[in-house]
Amino acid sequence: MTIHSNNFGPAPRTRIGFLLFPGFPMACLTSAIEPLRAANEIAGCQVFSWSLATETGEDTAASAGVLFPADASLAETEGLDCLFLLSGPEAEFADPVSGPGRLRYLARHGVTLGAVSGGVFPLARSGVLAGRRCAVHWCYRSAFEAAFPNCTAVDRLIVRDGCLHTVSGATAMFDLSLELIGCALGADAMNEVACLFQHPVIRNGSARQKVPVLQSDRTVDQMPPAVKEAMSIFSENFGTPVCIRDVARMAGISPRQLERSFRAATGLSPGEYYRCQRLEAARQMVLYSWEPVSGIANAVGYASSSTLTLHYRKFYGVTPVQDRKRAFLPAGGMTSRQKGSDTLTEIRKI
Repeated sequence: MTIHSNNFGPAPRTRIGFLLFPGFPMACLTSAIEPLRAANEIAGCQVFSWSLATETGEDTAASAGVLFPADASLAETEGLDCLFLLSGPEAEFADPVSGPGRLRYLARHGVTLGAVSGGVFPLARSGVLAGRRCAVHWCYRSAFEAAFPNCTAVDRLIVRDGCLHTVSGATAMFDLSLELIGCALGADAMNEVACLFQHPVIRNGSARQKVPVLQSDRTVDQMPPAVKEAMSIFSENFGTPVCIRDVARMAGISPRQLERSFRAATGLSPGEYYRCQRLEAARQMVLYSWEPVSGIANAVGYASSSTLTLHYRKFYGVTPVQDRKRAFLPAGGMTSRQKGSDTLTEIRKI
C-alpha cells in the first residue's frame, strides 16, 4: 500500500476512548479504529490515538469470544476528547452508582460521550441522555423507547445532540470515523481512507437507517411510495393499532389498491405485515427489557397478555417468558427468531 505521507498538513491529536462491556460487538470497535489507523499512516504522524477501558479495568471478551485487554478502568480514564460505549443492549454497570457518575463527571469536564449500537442502553441508564435525541438501531428501537421514554430515539445513522454522539451500528461508526478524519485532515484524506477499505459511499450521518422488509430482499426505502408510507404509519402506531382503511386514506390510495401493492411488494397483506411488525416489536421488548408481558402486550396494542402469548408462540415457537429465559437454543439449534421466519405462514392463522 502506498502511503502519501504529509500531504494533508498538521492536525491536533484526537484522543478517543472505548468503554467495552462484556459481549460488546467487535465490529463496532474495528470499524472505529481501522480507518483512524489508516489515517495516521496517510498523515505520517499520530493524528488519532485510542485506548480501551472497561468498568473494572479487567480484560473483556467481545460477542465473538475474542478477548480484549483493557488499558484502564473507567475510573482511571483521563485526557480523552471523547469516550464511546460499546455493548449489547442488555449491558448494565456493575456499580450502578460510580459508573454512571463517572460518565457524568467526564461530560461536565468537556469529554464528548458517545455510544455505538447497543451501547446506547448503558449510556441512557447513566442518565446523560435524558431529554436528548439519540440514534438507536432499528432492531432495538421498540425496546429502547419502552425502557427510556424520556429519550427521543431517531431513525438516523448518527445523531449529535450537543456533546453526545450516538451511532446506530458498526458501518455507521466507520462513517463517523471518516468524518473525524475529514475534519482533521480534509476531504482528500477522508476519501483516500474510504477507498483503502473499499467503502463505496461516504454517507452523511443524518441519512436514515436501512430497515429490511420481512420476507423480502429489499429494504423499506425501496418500497413503492404508498407501501413505504403505510409501513411508516404502522411503525409509529404499535400501541394503538390503526385501521387499514385509515392507513390507505393517509397513504393516498384506496384500501383495495393498498392490498394489491402490499402483496406485490412483500407477499403479505397490510394486516399480516402489521401483525408481524407488532410481534417483532414485542420480541425486542421481551429480549432487551424487563418489562412484564402485560406491559409489552399493551405497548404493542394487544388487549391482554394471554392473546399476545398465544400469537407469539405461534410465530416464534416459544412463549415470551420462555424466549426471555433463553434468547437462543443450545449450540447447533435454531434461534427462535429463525423459527419465526421459517413459520411465517402461522401469522396468517392469527
